[in-house]
Amino acid sequence: MNDILISFVLGIVEGLTEFLPISSTAHLRIVEALFGFNLHDSFWKMYTIVIQLGAILALPVYFWRRILTFLATFPRGEHEDRTILTHPLSLTFIAFIVTAGPAYLLKKQIGQNLESLSVMAWALLLGGVVMWIVDVLCRNPRTTDMEEMSLPQAVWIGAIQILSAVFPGTSRSMSTIAAGQTAGLTRAAALEFSFFLSMPTMVVATGYDLLKTIRPRHDAAAEAGLAPLSMTPHNWIVLAIGFVVSFVVALGVVAWFMRWVRDRGFAPFAIYRIVLGIVLLVLIARGVL
Repeated sequence: MNDILISFVLGIVEGLTEFLPISSTAHLRIVEALFGFNLHDSFWKMYTIVIQLGAILALPVYFWRRILTFLATFPRGEHEDRTILTHPLSLTFIAFIVTAGPAYLLKKQIGQNLESLSVMAWALLLGGVVMWIVDVLCRNPRTTDMEEMSLPQAVWIGAIQILSAVFPGTSRSMSTIAAGQTAGLTRAAALEFSFFLSMPTMVVATGYDLLKTIRPRHDAAAEAGLAPLSMTPHNWIVLAIGFVVSFVVALGVVAWFMRWVRDRGFAPFAIYRIVLGIVLLVLIARGVL
């Protein structure tokens, strides 16, 4: 397949799946398996990180007013009832720290699981079941806005997000939304906090991966693969297309998803995960993937 077309496809897939609770990692691996190209090639490895950065950029663009409000009201909050530990920005940072420490210590296990479509298939399936159950049972939320969140709620959400790092296919969005709902947040509040937590989490994770890809240790170079030392004009075009497409699609998805959850639940996404997980396990068992 032509590199330009591949870039469009991957950019669309990344933009569509990064913030929906269906796992972008699993979908990129599925596209890789279906179209028969190697995302572990040095250029494509760097490419997948860059398009993820494009998706990340959609969040501060969409939430820029909310971010400015939080910055202007730090640390007392809009209603003058917050502290330096319970302001939404502080809670976002605390949840990130709770996730980042264990995820860093488990990076070897994470790397192994990223190679396994079976792990992703089971994570999609089981995560879909959990998401559906949580959405059905958690019908009496007490927290309707990020401004009302507590420190224990943020710590709980950060702890559950570790699952998405260790088991690719779980979905960062799914784990934080479900954790938020079980902690008493409304769907909209859980989704908004999920988006805010994604910003530091994804920037650090993708930045770390990009650094490892461009400047790997000499003893790991053979396994990690070096990014091209000299980019051709064609490489830059392919990279730019993926980045822009990912950003534009992700921005539309975030805006649509925020509207969707105010009136509807997460059951359609849970069903999609379950069906996709089962299909993947069947294809793996038959040796197709």
